[in-house]
Amino acid sequence: MYVIGSACIDEKAGECVDVCPVDCIEEGEDQFYIDPDICISCGACEAACPVTAVFYIDDLPEEEKPYYEKAVEYYKNKN
Repeated sequence: MYVIGSACIDEKAGECVDVCPVDCIEEGEDQFYIDPDICISCGACEAACPVTAVFYIDDLPEEEKPYYEKAVEYYKNKN
């Protein structure tokens, strides 16, 4: 799965939403989030992001790891 990190904060370009084939990206208050339960790891969002905010989970830099938890919390609190 993919994770949207800090470069998206307040940027919210949105190209990732347009290319996602499974509609797993939603706009939150300060950034976009990828639903970890729906993401199919296709990589379309990573290629489309103009601010390089999208990372494959295994390549997520240490300083970006809190953004994975932030996405999990976002979707958990939606239900």
